Amino acid sequence: MSNAPIGNQWKTLDTDLNRISQVEYATAYVARPMVATGIAMAFIVIAALAGAVLFGQTPISLVVTFAAAFGAYMAINIGANDVANNMGPAVGAKALSMGGAILIAAICESAGALLAGGDVVSTISKGIIDPAGVQNAQTFIWAMMAALISSALWVNLATWIGAPVSTTHSVVGGVMGAGIAAAGFGAVNWPTMSAIAASWVISPILGGAVAAAFLALIKVKIIYQEDKIAAARRWVPILVGVMAGAFSSYLALKGLKRVIHIDPGTALIIGLVLGLAVWVVTRPMIHRQSEGMENRNKSLKALFGLPLVFSAALLSFAHGANDVANAVGPLAAIVHAAEFGDFAASVAIPTWVMVIGAFGISFGLFLFGPKLIRMVGSQITKLNPMRAFCVALSAAITVILASWLGLPVSSTHIAVGGVFGVGFYREWHMERRLRDMALNPTVKRLAPEERRRRKLVRRSHFMTIVAAWVITVPAAALMSALIFLLLNAVVV
Repeated sequence: MSNAPIGNQWKTLDTDLNRISQVEYATAYVARPMVATGIAMAFIVIAALAGAVLFGQTPISLVVTFAAAFGAYMAINIGANDVANNMGPAVGAKALSMGGAILIAAICESAGALLAGGDVVSTISKGIIDPAGVQNAQTFIWAMMAALISSALWVNLATWIGAPVSTTHSVVGGVMGAGIAAAGFGAVNWPTMSAIAASWVISPILGGAVAAAFLALIKVKIIYQEDKIAAARRWVPILVGVMAGAFSSYLALKGLKRVIHIDPGTALIIGLVLGLAVWVVTRPMIHRQSEGMENRNKSLKALFGLPLVFSAALLSFAHGANDVANAVGPLAAIVHAAEFGDFAASVAIPTWVMVIGAFGISFGLFLFGPKLIRMVGSQITKLNPMRAFCVALSAAITVILASWLGLPVSSTHIAVGGVFGVGFYREWHMERRLRDMALNPTVKRLAPEERRRRKLVRRSHFMTIVAAWVITVPAAALMSALIFLLLNAVVV
């Protein structure tokens, strides 16, 4: 007689197997963050081992080992938080998939850091503290270690709550807090700190204003024209040329420090020449691409897709060239002090330190970046290729303008400010249209509650991000001071 299950027994067996499958799916879902954390920890251990191998014969090799580990931790957090500003708009506009964005950003960030990264970095974050006020090399090492740990912890916390913050400002706050704890308030360069505090306001307002201005231009010159395709054939090559010129100037000014020093005037000339060249090349390409397109806004979005991808890649390259050095600056300072027994205002960044920065950013972006990419790209306000293009263009132009004027700005604040600028401009434009419609007696008026519901920028995200920006320097400074005092007490 057969023992095979029959009738309801099959149904019971299927139900049990389905429950087991659900448990397996749930286990895999829960374990996914653990896998990312495990990979990140493995990279941190490898970085620490690299420091130990390179400085195995020095008396304070253990310090370098720990510093390398925290440098890798910082780089991972930069990848998780800072890079989202470059890729978020392109992903939110659906010009890039999440996987494509992560791949392009990882390649471009690493290339920017390793090929064009600054070979000299101010180890005290651009004159925040006076090295003469620090007692000795050991005190300086503990101060830089505290700055590195505190800035990494703050960026990690900001990523966890979903707030894109400036990693450079985090490092500045960390260095300031450790400097105050080590040498008192007199060691801090307060005029420089005042300029950095001013950038909290200048960066997002400039970025938002430029992005909104370009979106207004696109609406007037292309979207609201009777023949949208003909208008696009005329204006899209001009906008792409402006983008190419802005990025050429940006990269010449910020991304080629290791190769050649270029002053702002020369950078603008380079941008003008390349911008004109791209305009000439792009005109026939846009004309061919637009042939047969319907006269509607959906067609226009396709024309902005490829330029948006290129702009995101160039932003990532420039970010890798410019910001990675700032992030690994404290690590470079510790390595220099450990190797030579002294400290200086600026030192050369060893290649292995830049490698930790470059690959750490790539790992952080791959493992933890999607959260902030979604926040910047789709959760603040709705983006399409035209709006996202305005954000990317604003980031490049604002950095060039600020460099020319000598204003300290944050690329993070500019990019996110551009997203806010686009969203608030759309709100203002919608309100103006509603007011015009209200003058028409045949149009039904909207209730105040309905008008509030139609806000195009999420106020909760706006307030969270602005609050995180405001407290970045004080929070990192306080954490750094406490960590410095703890390290000093433990060692002594």
